[in-house]
Amino acid sequence: MKKPTTSLVLIFLFLGIAQAHEFWLLPQKFRFNTGDKMILNFMVGENFEGEYWDLNRHKVEKLKVINRMTATDLSSAVKNVPGKHVEYTFNNVGTHLVAMESDNAYIELDPRAFAAYLEEDGLEYVKEERVKRGEENSKSRERYRRFAKLLVQVGERADETYKKSAEQLLEIMPLKNPYELATGDYMTCRILYRDSPEPHVLVKVWSHLGNRTFLQNIYSESDGTITFPISNNGPWMVSSVKMVRANEAGAEWQSLWSSLVFEIK
Repeated sequence: MKKPTTSLVLIFLFLGIAQAHEFWLLPQKFRFNTGDKMILNFMVGENFEGEYWDLNRHKVEKLKVINRMTATDLSSAVKNVPGKHVEYTFNNVGTHLVAMESDNAYIELDPRAFAAYLEEDGLEYVKEERVKRGEENSKSRERYRRFAKLLVQVGERADETYKKSAEQLLEIMPLKNPYELATGDYMTCRILYRDSPEPHVLVKVWSHLGNRTFLQNIYSESDGTITFPISNNGPWMVSSVKMVRANEAGAEWQSLWSSLVFEIK
């Protein structure tokens, strides 16, 4: 068999990097009692399947857990221990929101890999802008920042903590508490950029059922909302990405990645 050329190897490598870009917060379980310890990990991958985030390459700038009474800063509790990035003990009943923001990371992709990545994530407007600027045949230089949210339930009493803002640049805001929903119900979320609704953007909704993963691609309405059926129990993830022209030298683009994870019982 003829060996692939170096250029083809690089293309496939870049495509792998571009496609393995979903990021989420994953606890060992989603429902707790007071006094229970949550073991939380930062995950990166694709198809809602991933591996531990490399904290040697990336940093957590903000991490907090919010409940109906207070917010606790967990930034200093992050450890570079795959399988146990963060530990937290719950002292209050109710719905809890965990919110994380990463530092700005950097990546370069060749034109074909970058074009495939833009198409996959519904970023056609970036492709059009590159053509207008005569950049479509140039490598991309991009800074990217991640925003992730997780909802867990402590005890049986759900509350309105799910409505609280994590004050993220790109934020997925649930408009219903998932811990009050069941299979057959509908979930609604709003995509916000700088606290304003983001209309007509691609949103990916992932769910697990046993060993199978399901994906729904949905474009937000004019008010930034999406509504989707809860077709199965288990973990769910909602994710979206926004890309804007970079303000800092050394990159043409700045991308913002947002995710929200919860469980349906």
